[in-house]
Amino acid sequence: MRLLLLFFLMISFLNGTCTEIIGQNKEYAGRKLRFFKYSDPVTKEKIHLFTLDIDAAGNFKANADVNKTTFVYSEFGIYKGNLFLEPGQKIELLLPPFREKTFAEQKNPYFTPVEFWFSTAEGNHLNDEISSFDNQLNQLADKYFNQLYFGQSRSAFDSVQVQLQQQFEEINSKTFAQHKNLKLKSVEADAFRMKPAKIAPELADVELDYWNHPAFIQLFDKTFAGNLSSEAKSKPGNSILKAVSEGDVAFFTTFIKNNYRITGLLSDLVLLKLMHDGFYSGDFPQESILNILSDKHFANNQNQIIQTMAKDVIQKLVHLRKGSKAPVICLKNINGNQECTNETNNKFKYLVFADTEMIVCREQLKYLTKINEMFNEHLEIYVILLKTDIIEMKMFLVEENIPGVHLVDSNNKFIEQYSVKSFPTCYLLNSNHEVVFQDTKAPLDGFEQQFGNFLRKELFMQQRNSQK
Repeated sequence: MRLLLLFFLMISFLNGTCTEIIGQNKEYAGRKLRFFKYSDPVTKEKIHLFTLDIDAAGNFKANADVNKTTFVYSEFGIYKGNLFLEPGQKIELLLPPFREKTFAEQKNPYFTPVEFWFSTAEGNHLNDEISSFDNQLNQLADKYFNQLYFGQSRSAFDSVQVQLQQQFEEINSKTFAQHKNLKLKSVEADAFRMKPAKIAPELADVELDYWNHPAFIQLFDKTFAGNLSSEAKSKPGNSILKAVSEGDVAFFTTFIKNNYRITGLLSDLVLLKLMHDGFYSGDFPQESILNILSDKHFANNQNQIIQTMAKDVIQKLVHLRKGSKAPVICLKNINGNQECTNETNNKFKYLVFADTEMIVCREQLKYLTKINEMFNEHLEIYVILLKTDIIEMKMFLVEENIPGVHLVDSNNKFIEQYSVKSFPTCYLLNSNHEVVFQDTKAPLDGFEQQFGNFLRKELFMQQRNSQK
């Protein structure tokens, strides 16, 4: 097995697909920077590509296996760092002065990281060129702000284009050219309130290999985000609602062609985007959306990437949906012993994701005592804790006699898997580890009424079935 792995590694190096990332910064000593790429431009799920393990002296070195120009990013401290990797290159990465999140920033679910492009010691890497372009574009957009966004001056926009063209005309990179064109189109779309049909041709010219690049995703979202809902509220809205309920894929391919002037692969991508956003909007039957995404138009699509994207969209939409199987959580408890949420199968499981450093979470957890007294016979409580100071965490749980199994998610693995954006977040699972409610209430926010009403009906049905 080791020889086989070594063989594939050697083949990778020989083919020049490995990019080497090196660097040094003492401020980051002992830290890990995980880099991800996007799964697709619709779901934008995170796919881990490589990790920079930074040693005690601040040195780091890693290899990323890429066979084309690939966009990756890393979130650390207050930052989100963007990076383009090119096959077979060696990059000496420069890290910004490290700044950890403040306590308030850590606890704020709406915190937005400071986004930047990584610089390199070489200074002429694709990343440096894109960073320089974005900075200059932002400066020019600020300079001509009133003319562009209030006056809608075409001459002001032309001036921005000319200046950027003159400054960056010597850069010979297809990725840079795509980035430049899409970023300029984004400014133009904002300045002149352009409708999707005017923006779409720029997106249609982008090859599939560039779909996961940030400039494409930004313009794609700007053009099509929430469009199914907005179109359904327009004059032809009834026909859209009817097409969704009937799973009429042909209607939507024609609609996209006529209204957005798009055909081919981009048309399929737009349809995936419309259905993805429509699913979460609450304006359409979710089962109908899933039927469209499962249609042979996607399942048997001639392009394998479109097939895969459709499956990924479906997987995201049904994840933790009512009736779906929830991931089994296996973690160490506060005493260091591993426990799993599927070890007992005869009770409902109330999962409470919490952060004991937050006052609101502490009050919610205290109320678990009453919930446990009321439902102990039928309910098992699991408290999944964000890792903070383990001693203070333990003291609080013991002093307040918080019931249930207390598990510590040291690496945020299950906090991410359960899509926890803020604390507390709760789920109710049945004995088969399936999600019971689409929206499970927190302890103080009505869980006892929610579960109590459900349990009475459940026990009544069990009793009636046993008497048959």
